[in-house]
Amino acid sequence: MSSPLQPLADYVVAQAEEASNKTASGLYLPDNAAEKPKIAKVVAVGSDVKQIKSGDRIVYKSYSTTEIKVDKDEYIIVKEEDILATVKQGSK
Repeated sequence: MSSPLQPLADYVVAQAEEASNKTASGLYLPDNAAEKPKIAKVVAVGSDVKQIKSGDRIVYKSYSTTEIKVDKDEYIIVKEEDILATVKQGSK
């Protein structure tokens, strides 16, 4: 997936994954009870980003992002230093 946004320097553009509305025990939560997701899929990286690449799934600090909507798609922009981890393939 390509992004209409090209991040500068050490910034990353990603799309947040939907928060699950179902608990591990099978209970459904109302929309206002679900936490904002803290996992996103990277769609573009700036030229100074060292450890993250497009397509990675990342865990990020939720309070350190900039949210933007382009056409119908929503993106987050986050500095590489605010990315806490990558999620290994096959983990969901």
